[in-house]
Amino acid sequence: MKIDNQLIYNFEKDLDPKNISASKIKAKVLGYGEISSIFELEEHPGIAFKRMPLFKDNSEAEQYAANFKTYCALLKKAGLNLPEDNTIIVEAPGHPVVLYIAQKKLESNNFVHQLIHSLRGEALTDLLNNVVLSTKKIWTFNAANKPDTELSLDGQLSNWVYTDGTLFYIDTSTPMFRLNSKEQLNPNLLLQSAPGFLRWLLKLFFIDDVMNRYYDLRLVFIDMIANLHKEQKPGLIPELLEIANKHLPAENELITANEVESYYKEDKLIWSLFLSFRRFDRWMTTKFFSKRYEFILPGKIKR
Repeated sequence: MKIDNQLIYNFEKDLDPKNISASKIKAKVLGYGEISSIFELEEHPGIAFKRMPLFKDNSEAEQYAANFKTYCALLKKAGLNLPEDNTIIVEAPGHPVVLYIAQKKLESNNFVHQLIHSLRGEALTDLLNNVVLSTKKIWTFNAANKPDTELSLDGQLSNWVYTDGTLFYIDTSTPMFRLNSKEQLNPNLLLQSAPGFLRWLLKLFFIDDVMNRYYDLRLVFIDMIANLHKEQKPGLIPELLEIANKHLPAENELITANEVESYYKEDKLIWSLFLSFRRFDRWMTTKFFSKRYEFILPGKIKR
Protein backbone atom coordinates (compact mmCIF):
# COMPACT_ATOMS: atom_id res chain seq x y z
CA MET A 1 0.00 0.00 0.00
CA LYS A 2 1.50 3.33 -1.11
CA ILE A 3 1.00 6.28 1.21
CA ASP A 4 1.83 9.93 0.55
CA ASN A 5 3.88 10.52 3.71
CA GLN A 6 4.24 14.24 3.03
CA LEU A 7 0.46 14.59 2.82
CA ILE A 8 0.07 12.86 6.19
CA TYR A 9 2.75 15.08 7.70
CA ASN A 10 1.05 18.23 6.38
CA PHE A 11 -2.30 17.04 7.69
CA GLU A 12 -0.92 16.39 11.17
CA LYS A 13 1.03 19.66 11.22
CA ASP A 14 -2.10 21.75 10.55
CA LEU A 15 -4.61 19.58 12.42
CA ASP A 16 -6.80 21.06 15.15
CA PRO A 17 -8.13 17.96 16.97
CA LYS A 18 -10.99 20.00 18.41
CA ASN A 19 -12.13 21.15 14.97
CA ILE A 20 -11.06 18.69 12.29
CA SER A 21 -13.32 20.39 9.73
CA ALA A 22 -11.02 23.44 9.81
CA SER A 23 -8.09 21.44 8.41
CA LYS A 24 -6.64 22.62 5.11
CA ILE A 25 -6.53 18.99 4.00
CA LYS A 26 -10.14 17.90 4.20
CA ALA A 27 -10.94 14.78 6.18
CA LYS A 28 -14.08 12.75 6.78
CA VAL A 29 -14.36 11.06 10.18
CA LEU A 30 -15.24 7.38 9.78
CA GLY A 31 -15.27 6.31 13.41
CA TYR A 32 -13.74 6.53 16.85
CA GLY A 33 -11.82 4.18 19.12
CA GLU A 34 -10.81 4.56 22.74
CA ILE A 35 -7.24 5.52 21.73
CA SER A 36 -7.70 6.53 18.09
CA SER A 37 -9.88 8.31 15.57
CA ILE A 38 -10.47 6.98 12.07
CA PHE A 39 -10.89 9.15 9.00
CA GLU A 40 -10.44 9.35 5.25
CA LEU A 41 -8.53 12.18 3.58
CA GLU A 42 -10.12 13.82 0.56
CA GLU A 43 -6.73 13.82 -1.20
CA HIS A 44 -6.03 10.16 -0.32
CA PRO A 45 -9.33 8.35 -1.01
CA GLY A 46 -9.91 4.65 -0.43
CA ILE A 47 -7.78 4.45 2.72
CA ALA A 48 -8.89 4.61 6.35
CA PHE A 49 -6.33 6.30 8.62
CA LYS A 50 -6.24 5.63 12.36
CA ARG A 51 -4.53 8.48 14.21
CA MET A 52 -2.82 7.48 17.46
CA PRO A 53 -1.15 10.38 19.37
CA LEU A 54 0.16 8.18 22.17
CA PHE A 55 3.94 8.29 22.13
CA LYS A 56 6.64 10.19 23.98
CA ASP A 57 9.28 9.58 21.29
CA ASN A 58 9.95 8.02 17.90
CA SER A 59 11.38 4.84 19.40
CA GLU A 60 8.16 4.12 21.29
CA ALA A 61 6.11 4.64 18.12
CA GLU A 62 8.44 2.40 16.11
CA GLN A 63 8.06 -0.39 18.67
CA TYR A 64 4.28 -0.07 18.51
CA ALA A 65 4.38 -0.20 14.69
CA ALA A 66 6.57 -3.31 14.84
CA ASN A 67 4.15 -4.96 17.26
CA PHE A 68 1.26 -4.02 14.97
CA LYS A 69 2.92 -5.75 12.01
CA THR A 70 3.68 -8.85 14.09
CA TYR A 71 0.11 -8.97 15.41
CA CYS A 72 -1.34 -8.72 11.90
CA ALA A 73 0.96 -11.49 10.67
CA LEU A 74 -0.12 -13.73 13.56
CA LEU A 75 -3.83 -13.03 12.96
CA LYS A 76 -3.35 -14.10 9.34
CA LYS A 77 -1.49 -17.21 10.49
CA ALA A 78 -4.46 -18.02 12.73
CA GLY A 79 -6.72 -17.88 9.67
CA LEU A 80 -8.23 -14.38 9.62
CA ASN A 81 -8.48 -12.18 6.53
CA LEU A 82 -7.18 -8.62 6.96
CA PRO A 83 -7.30 -5.61 4.65
CA GLU A 84 -4.05 -4.29 3.20
CA ASP A 85 -2.31 -1.93 5.65
CA ASN A 86 0.69 0.31 6.32
CA THR A 87 2.07 2.58 9.06
CA ILE A 88 3.42 6.13 9.12
CA ILE A 89 5.11 7.87 12.07
CA VAL A 90 4.76 11.65 12.11
CA GLU A 91 6.74 14.13 14.22
CA ALA A 92 5.26 17.57 13.61
CA PRO A 93 6.53 20.64 15.50
CA GLY A 94 4.71 21.20 18.77
CA HIS A 95 2.82 17.88 18.51
CA PRO A 96 3.38 14.52 20.18
CA VAL A 97 4.80 11.70 18.06
CA VAL A 98 1.81 10.25 16.19
CA LEU A 99 1.42 6.85 14.57
CA TYR A 100 -0.95 6.65 11.62
CA ILE A 101 -2.18 3.17 10.75
CA ALA A 102 -3.44 3.08 7.18
CA GLN A 103 -5.88 0.38 6.13
CA LYS A 104 -7.65 -0.26 2.85
CA LYS A 105 -11.14 1.19 3.27
CA LEU A 106 -13.93 -1.34 2.92
CA GLU A 107 -17.49 -0.49 1.93
CA SER A 108 -19.39 0.74 4.99
CA ASN A 109 -22.58 -1.09 3.99
CA ASN A 110 -20.68 -4.39 4.28
CA PHE A 111 -19.76 -3.97 7.94
CA VAL A 112 -21.46 -6.75 9.87
CA HIS A 113 -23.09 -4.34 12.34
CA GLN A 114 -24.77 -2.76 9.29
CA LEU A 115 -25.65 -6.04 7.57
CA ILE A 116 -27.57 -7.30 10.60
CA HIS A 117 -30.15 -4.58 9.85
CA SER A 118 -30.76 -5.74 6.28
CA LEU A 119 -30.20 -9.51 6.19
CA ARG A 120 -32.92 -11.96 7.17
CA GLY A 121 -33.35 -15.66 7.78
CA GLU A 122 -30.64 -18.10 6.74
CA ALA A 123 -28.37 -15.39 5.32
CA LEU A 124 -28.29 -13.62 8.68
CA THR A 125 -27.74 -16.85 10.62
CA ASP A 126 -24.89 -17.84 8.29
CA LEU A 127 -23.23 -14.45 8.76
CA LEU A 128 -23.42 -14.59 12.57
CA ASN A 129 -22.13 -18.16 12.52
CA ASN A 130 -19.24 -17.06 10.28
CA VAL A 131 -18.26 -14.31 12.73
CA VAL A 132 -18.37 -16.69 15.71
CA LEU A 133 -16.33 -19.37 13.91
CA SER A 134 -13.78 -16.81 12.71
CA THR A 135 -13.44 -15.50 16.27
CA LYS A 136 -12.94 -19.03 17.56
CA LYS A 137 -10.00 -19.50 15.14
CA ILE A 138 -7.91 -17.30 17.44
CA TRP A 139 -8.47 -19.61 20.41
CA THR A 140 -7.81 -22.70 18.28
CA PHE A 141 -4.50 -21.05 17.35
CA ASN A 142 -3.80 -20.17 20.99
CA ALA A 143 -4.46 -23.72 22.17
CA ALA A 144 -1.88 -25.00 19.69
CA ASN A 145 0.75 -22.32 20.38
CA LYS A 146 0.62 -21.32 24.06
CA PRO A 147 2.72 -20.35 25.93
CA ASP A 148 4.99 -19.38 23.02
CA THR A 149 2.29 -17.24 21.39
CA GLU A 150 -1.17 -16.13 22.51
CA LEU A 151 -3.43 -13.70 20.65
CA SER A 152 -6.27 -11.47 21.83
CA LEU A 153 -9.27 -10.33 19.82
CA ASP A 154 -12.13 -7.83 20.11
CA GLY A 155 -14.93 -9.71 18.37
CA GLN A 156 -17.60 -7.00 18.24
CA LEU A 157 -19.67 -7.11 15.05
CA SER A 158 -18.46 -3.64 14.02
CA ASN A 159 -14.95 -5.09 13.67
CA TRP A 160 -15.95 -7.44 10.86
CA VAL A 161 -16.68 -6.73 7.19
CA TYR A 162 -18.27 -9.24 4.80
CA THR A 163 -17.52 -8.42 1.19
CA ASP A 164 -17.48 -10.53 -1.98
CA GLY A 165 -17.91 -13.73 0.00
CA THR A 166 -14.98 -13.00 2.36
CA LEU A 167 -15.13 -12.01 6.01
CA PHE A 168 -12.45 -9.46 6.99
CA TYR A 169 -11.32 -8.47 10.48
CA ILE A 170 -10.35 -4.80 10.75
CA ASP A 171 -9.67 -3.95 14.42
CA THR A 172 -5.92 -4.53 14.34
CA SER A 173 -4.65 -1.24 15.75
CA THR A 174 -4.38 -2.44 19.38
CA PRO A 175 -1.81 -5.22 19.03
CA MET A 176 -2.30 -7.19 22.22
CA PHE A 177 -0.49 -10.52 22.11
CA ARG A 178 1.73 -12.49 24.44
CA LEU A 179 5.05 -14.14 23.71
CA ASN A 180 6.19 -16.67 26.29
CA SER A 181 3.31 -15.48 28.49
CA LYS A 182 4.53 -11.86 28.43
CA GLU A 183 2.24 -9.10 27.17
CA GLN A 184 3.87 -7.24 24.26
CA LEU A 185 1.72 -4.09 24.44
CA ASN A 186 2.75 -1.46 26.97
CA PRO A 187 -0.48 -0.97 28.97
CA ASN A 188 0.48 2.62 29.79
CA LEU A 189 -0.14 3.52 26.14
CA LEU A 190 -3.80 2.54 26.53
CA LEU A 191 -4.07 5.11 29.31
CA GLN A 192 -2.80 8.05 27.25
CA SER A 193 -6.30 8.95 26.08
CA ALA A 194 -7.61 9.02 29.66
CA PRO A 195 -7.64 12.23 31.72
CA GLY A 196 -4.48 12.54 33.80
CA PHE A 197 -6.45 12.57 37.06
CA LEU A 198 -7.97 9.17 36.18
CA ARG A 199 -4.90 7.28 34.98
CA TRP A 200 -3.69 6.07 38.36
CA LEU A 201 -7.19 4.79 39.19
CA LEU A 202 -7.58 3.01 35.84
CA LYS A 203 -4.12 1.49 36.13
CA LEU A 204 -4.78 0.28 39.65
CA PHE A 205 -8.27 -1.16 39.21
CA PHE A 206 -9.25 -1.55 35.55
CA ILE A 207 -6.41 -1.89 33.03
CA ASP A 208 -5.62 -5.55 33.76
CA ASP A 209 -9.30 -6.49 33.51
CA VAL A 210 -9.74 -4.61 30.22
CA MET A 211 -6.67 -6.22 28.67
CA ASN A 212 -7.30 -9.74 29.98
CA ARG A 213 -10.91 -9.92 28.79
CA TYR A 214 -9.79 -10.08 25.15
CA TYR A 215 -7.80 -13.25 25.83
CA ASP A 216 -10.90 -15.05 27.16
CA LEU A 217 -13.18 -16.47 24.46
CA ARG A 218 -16.19 -16.61 26.75
CA LEU A 219 -15.84 -12.94 27.68
CA VAL A 220 -15.25 -11.99 24.04
CA PHE A 221 -18.52 -13.73 23.12
CA ILE A 222 -20.38 -11.97 25.97
CA ASP A 223 -19.03 -8.62 24.80
CA MET A 224 -20.01 -9.42 21.19
CA ILE A 225 -23.56 -10.39 22.16
CA ALA A 226 -24.08 -7.51 24.60
CA ASN A 227 -23.00 -5.03 21.94
CA LEU A 228 -26.20 -5.83 20.02
CA HIS A 229 -27.86 -3.37 22.41
CA LYS A 230 -25.62 -0.59 21.11
CA GLU A 231 -26.37 -1.66 17.55
CA GLN A 232 -30.11 -1.33 18.32
CA LYS A 233 -30.71 -5.03 17.60
CA PRO A 234 -31.45 -6.64 20.99
CA GLY A 235 -33.88 -8.99 19.24
CA LEU A 236 -30.87 -10.85 17.80
CA ILE A 237 -29.43 -11.63 21.24
CA PRO A 238 -31.12 -15.07 21.64
CA GLU A 239 -29.89 -16.24 18.23
CA LEU A 240 -26.30 -15.05 18.67
CA LEU A 241 -26.29 -16.38 22.22
CA GLU A 242 -27.28 -19.84 20.96
CA ILE A 243 -24.61 -19.79 18.23
CA ALA A 244 -21.87 -18.66 20.62
CA ASN A 245 -22.75 -21.28 23.23
CA LYS A 246 -22.46 -24.02 20.59
CA HIS A 247 -18.85 -23.03 20.01
CA LEU A 248 -17.66 -22.55 23.58
CA PRO A 249 -15.06 -25.10 24.76
CA ALA A 250 -16.62 -27.89 26.83
CA GLU A 251 -14.92 -26.67 30.02
CA ASN A 252 -16.75 -23.31 29.85
CA GLU A 253 -20.14 -22.68 31.41
CA LEU A 254 -22.80 -21.68 28.92
CA ILE A 255 -23.43 -17.95 28.64
CA THR A 256 -26.81 -16.85 29.98
CA ALA A 257 -29.06 -14.01 28.87
CA ASN A 258 -28.85 -12.52 32.38
CA GLU A 259 -25.04 -12.40 32.15
CA VAL A 260 -25.26 -10.59 28.84
CA GLU A 261 -27.75 -8.06 30.21
CA SER A 262 -25.66 -7.43 33.34
CA TYR A 263 -22.48 -7.03 31.31
CA TYR A 264 -24.17 -4.56 28.94
CA LYS A 265 -25.44 -2.33 31.75
CA GLU A 266 -22.04 -2.22 33.46
CA ASP A 267 -20.15 -1.65 30.20
CA LYS A 268 -22.55 1.12 29.13
CA LEU A 269 -22.10 2.92 32.46
CA ILE A 270 -18.29 2.64 32.41
CA TRP A 271 -17.81 3.89 28.84
CA SER A 272 -20.41 6.65 29.19
CA LEU A 273 -18.63 7.95 32.30
CA PHE A 274 -15.24 7.60 30.63
CA LEU A 275 -16.34 9.66 27.62
CA SER A 276 -17.82 12.31 29.91
CA PHE A 277 -14.52 12.55 31.80
CA ARG A 278 -12.62 12.84 28.49
CA ARG A 279 -14.86 15.72 27.39
CA PHE A 280 -14.30 17.44 30.72
CA ASP A 281 -10.55 16.88 30.33
CA ARG A 282 -10.67 18.42 26.84
CA TRP A 283 -12.52 21.46 28.22
CA MET A 284 -10.01 21.88 31.07
CA THR A 285 -7.03 21.44 28.75
CA THR A 286 -8.20 23.88 26.08
CA LYS A 287 -10.17 26.45 28.07
CA PHE A 288 -8.58 26.46 31.52
CA PHE A 289 -4.96 25.61 30.70
CA SER A 290 -5.04 26.98 27.10
CA LYS A 291 -3.26 23.91 25.79
CA ARG A 292 -3.83 21.65 22.81
CA TYR A 293 -5.94 18.52 23.40
CA GLU A 294 -4.67 15.77 21.11
CA PHE A 295 -7.61 13.38 20.84
CA ILE A 296 -10.61 13.71 18.53
CA LEU A 297 -13.73 12.84 20.51
CA PRO A 298 -17.10 11.63 19.21
CA GLY A 299 -20.39 13.38 19.73
CA LYS A 300 -23.26 11.70 21.54
CA ILE A 301 -23.13 7.91 21.18
CA LYS A 302 -26.28 5.81 21.25
CA ARG A 303 -25.67 2.79 23.51
